[in-house]
Amino acid sequence: MGFDRTTTLQQMVQQAVTDKQTLRIIGGGSKSFYGRAADGQKLEVAEHRGVIRYEPTELVVTVRSGTPVRELERILAEHGQMLPFDPPCFSASSTVGGMIASGLAGPRRPWCGALRDAVLGLRCINGRAEVLQFGGEVVKNVAGFDVSRLMVGAMGTLGVILDVSLKLIPRPECEQSFVFDGVDAEALAWVREWTSQGLPLSGAVLDGRRLIVRLSGSDDGVRAAAQCIGGQRFADREAGRWWRNLRDYKHDFFADQRSLWRLSVPVSAPPINILGDWLYDWGGAQRWLKTALQSTIIREMVVRAGGHATMFRGGDRQGMVFHPLSPAVYTVHKSLKKAFDPHGLFNHGVLYPDI
Repeated sequence: MGFDRTTTLQQMVQQAVTDKQTLRIIGGGSKSFYGRAADGQKLEVAEHRGVIRYEPTELVVTVRSGTPVRELERILAEHGQMLPFDPPCFSASSTVGGMIASGLAGPRRPWCGALRDAVLGLRCINGRAEVLQFGGEVVKNVAGFDVSRLMVGAMGTLGVILDVSLKLIPRPECEQSFVFDGVDAEALAWVREWTSQGLPLSGAVLDGRRLIVRLSGSDDGVRAAAQCIGGQRFADREAGRWWRNLRDYKHDFFADQRSLWRLSVPVSAPPINILGDWLYDWGGAQRWLKTALQSTIIREMVVRAGGHATMFRGGDRQGMVFHPLSPAVYTVHKSLKKAFDPHGLFNHGVLYPDI
């Protein structure tokens, strides 16, 4: 059940081509703070919604871009299934299209896979008002370089996402969380060791002086892993709420409005010596930082650690929000933009100034 607005959206894009009008793609509007500031006429896709095809036995779903993420999660939960990458829901209006465009993933990502890994196929409208389809709707149809995955994290700059086919995973039979108090970043080495041992981790966060670890899997597997790692048991209901708040950026760390940086570094990278408030997710591979330090200094230090930095919230949204690209990579991005959107219609400047 849902509403197919493909023809209407295609006509609106064609009109924009004729009028030489730029478009700002809007889903639920819950991520309007993210990325560089953009101009253009609104192209709203929220009414283009609904599950097109769902095969629980195949662990695959095809869904329109305007479908609320929470609605999709409810449908999957009825069949004991879930999206593996643990997508954040900034609000009840957060859509599947916005999920794909932002490319963001929650605490399970290092152990259950990235959003890009779950994309099997996708339909979109390009900058010539053509409806294109890439990939397939079953795992065996996806091989080699898959164009549909380019849309993940592209912030809507390559086209209007119409629908997407996604791989699913079963919901875990058992989940337990454990807290280790009075620790520092050195404790993240325990997480690397537990991962190398094949323990069923699905979350590992250093929250101030606390390490919180989540185990997910079969009853027997989780119980055996719990005996291995130790720690104090986190009450299930409280733990569930805590992980949801972290996933949806409602944890206390995200509550104030200071500039917030998202750093991606190798999981084994040591602490970066920047004065500010820190939260380590993904076992240390994703680090959140609140600081007043200049962006050039932050990025210089993060590059030395082997990573990159995004100004996730706040700061100068007219400037460089996403990490600057090397000249060679920037040329590739420009070429992709020209191929998909030759007239520069879609979300111009949201990702980088000329893309």
